[in-house]
Amino acid sequence: METSTSYPVHELIRQRWSPRAFSAQPVAPEALEQVLEAASWAFSAMNEQPWRYIYAHKADTEAFERLVSCLLPANQAWAKHAPVLMLSLVKTHYDNGQPNRTAMHDVGAANANLFLEATALGLHGHVLGGFDIARTREVFNLPEGLEPVAFIALGYVGTPDQLDEPFRTRETAQRKRKALAEFAFRNQFPD
Repeated sequence: METSTSYPVHELIRQRWSPRAFSAQPVAPEALEQVLEAASWAFSAMNEQPWRYIYAHKADTEAFERLVSCLLPANQAWAKHAPVLMLSLVKTHYDNGQPNRTAMHDVGAANANLFLEATALGLHGHVLGGFDIARTREVFNLPEGLEPVAFIALGYVGTPDQLDEPFRTRETAQRKRKALAEFAFRNQFPD
């Protein structure tokens, strides 16, 4: 689903979209590896590359269900149909024990690269923040210093009629973004 922009931006950015309806078409392992490779090329403080990913294809039923089980019920309802589920994680400290203050920022950059590469391949993804953090830590036996950031549903776009409300309506709603004046300020933050 494309949208118009106030200023010209690259077509790939305009085409990036976060659907909830996914087709049953599987994502080829090579395509998933390609989007993960793109994530690896994101910038990061001191080249730490603090992102980590756990993923499963829907065909790997047991591993896929482990990921689904960590999502909140509203997200489970539609994300369970995605061909791939991923969990992005962040390593919160450098190897020397010092906190990595920009680690979350860097994971966001890796995820952005992942999504743009996916879009270039005709894939789309949806970030899910609605998940049970404690359950996720337990299910995946996450060590101290490795924090879950967000889940990602990835695949080819399906049709809105696959979804129950309120997701069906959200799927077809006009995409909107804040005006630049609401988030970009020259010289200083306004009073």
